[in-house]
Amino acid sequence: MTAPLVFITGASSGIGQALALRFHRQGYRLALVARRTSEIKSWASAQQISADSYEIYSADVSVPVSIMAAGQDCKARQGLPDVVIANAGISVGMDTAIGADIEVMARTFATNTIGMAATFQPFVDGMVQRRSGTLVGIASVAGVRGLPGHGAYCASKAAVISYCESLRGEMRPHGVRVVTLSPGYIDTPLTRQNRYAMPFLMQADEFADRAFNAIAAGARHRVIPWQMGIVAGLLRMLPNALFDQLLAGRPRKHRQGEVQ
Repeated sequence: MTAPLVFITGASSGIGQALALRFHRQGYRLALVARRTSEIKSWASAQQISADSYEIYSADVSVPVSIMAAGQDCKARQGLPDVVIANAGISVGMDTAIGADIEVMARTFATNTIGMAATFQPFVDGMVQRRSGTLVGIASVAGVRGLPGHGAYCASKAAVISYCESLRGEMRPHGVRVVTLSPGYIDTPLTRQNRYAMPFLMQADEFADRAFNAIAAGARHRVIPWQMGIVAGLLRMLPNALFDQLLAGRPRKHRQGEVQ
């Protein structure tokens, strides 16, 4: 039998690479997507992953026609995936008073939210006809409540959570699972420049282990680590006045081009 196939965006670093390695060790063939494809090839070689067990696709997730073309290419070269993980994302601070940051917000939504839908699009009909498959959206606990200076990212991830919830209802009658994963703080290039405390910081490989188990179990929505799920739930229940007071003076995410 042909080994199962997983399609992963944002596979050139961080969570994407950790997930790719975890699925590879479980016997999956890999369809790996990123703009920086040379980094994927170097990584695969360093991990001693045989060339016949993976394919690399160059795509810009923020451009729908680009990532949809990569999905079509994957189907032609490797077949219809069993699991599709829309992992690619960006995280940049913004200030609404600065005109250029409106473009930052547009780019964040284009990558984190619209790019997710475009990642899933090439595979939905095939999975529905096959009556099996899993679509995985990587959200964030940052989507639970808005953090000062982080409006673009928080809003885009809140949209991801709602979008995946809607899609889950659409796909369930057809035997297709939709899994939403909301990471807390994971040690990746995206988080290493943060200038604020990151409670329950988790290594990417540990996240990948827990994520794989959640995906295999068909979890509807899983916060990883679970401790951040409790924190997020408590923050969601706080009255607005208390929440605003709690976050007053919190360091903000670096804006684009801002000195680290």
